[in-house]
Amino acid sequence: MANLKMGFRWFGQKDDPISLAEIRQIPQTKQVVGALFDVPVGEVWPQEKIDALKKQVEDAGLKLEVIESVNIHDDIKIGLPSRDQYIANYIQTIKNLSKAGIKVICYNFMPVFDWLRTDLHHQLADGSNAMMYEESKLPKDPKDLMAEMTSGSHGFSLPGWEPERLAALKDLFAAYKDVDAEKLRENLKYFLDAVIPVCEKYDVRMAMHPDDPPKPLFGLPRIFKDRDDMIKIEQLHESRYNGFTICTGSLGENPLNDLPSIIREFVPKDRVPFMHVRNIKYVGENAFHESAHPSSEGSLDMFDIMKALHDTDYDGYIRPDHGRNIWGEDGRPGYGLYDRALGITYLLGLWEALEKTSN
Repeated sequence: MANLKMGFRWFGQKDDPISLAEIRQIPQTKQVVGALFDVPVGEVWPQEKIDALKKQVEDAGLKLEVIESVNIHDDIKIGLPSRDQYIANYIQTIKNLSKAGIKVICYNFMPVFDWLRTDLHHQLADGSNAMMYEESKLPKDPKDLMAEMTSGSHGFSLPGWEPERLAALKDLFAAYKDVDAEKLRENLKYFLDAVIPVCEKYDVRMAMHPDDPPKPLFGLPRIFKDRDDMIKIEQLHESRYNGFTICTGSLGENPLNDLPSIIREFVPKDRVPFMHVRNIKYVGENAFHESAHPSSEGSLDMFDIMKALHDTDYDGYIRPDHGRNIWGEDGRPGYGLYDRALGITYLLGLWEALEKTSN
């Protein structure tokens, strides 16, 4: 398929039951979206570890050009004096990744928690299971949520849920008590003003991921919820290297977000180096579950989403996202092999039809 750089997220040989050999067998999937998961948040990623990961991927006949994620230390988000050292570490990591040919870093600026779900293995009518979010079932105490996420992970690490960071949850919440949306946005600007000039020099694009769910939770602010937030983030530092990961599932959790319109606005401005394309099914107010990728299986029109990408000549990186566990697979929640592979073939089928009918 012309232009699309299709990828597949991989959690490394030690912590992913899916092999690179299996990923290579997915049609037209050449990119591995990877990361170093054994480096504590805030520390410099060692060049030798980056190079080893790159060699491992390339030896399997694949490419490593997108990193998801280089997570941002909470001191940067809170705006503590120690943030300057953590930003310096981040800058060195950008330089090291550049030496390995990395082109995009996906990251988020969510306080305390990364993505949230209330059930990691919701049973669907067809016998598969998928992650689910019901706001009415969200525990009032964040510690209870953390315990539920840990027990539901089936022993797999969950991206963005670093146990060593979240161990002192009460202290972490206390540190954020004076950080509202305006302050969080100011701290993002401080970070971007420091790293984007380095990104421009070393040709590594930052791609901020939306908040998931896209709304404030537990009294914590969220600053990437919709199109208006994207405009504000864009204006914090004017550069194509200050970009977005448009995740259709995360933004789509708010039915008011017009995903094709957002794509048509920001792709032509060259602000979208990375796409996460997935579907979700609304099952009530502030409630949804992950679904198979086809439009018929969820609430999002995947054809309209892919058509918006095609109409704007999107040529960036793209991957399927949270799939179900199907066919007896009991993998990392949202990151099984089979349903994401099916998602890729579906997205590529839509793209082929768009390519052939547009000529």
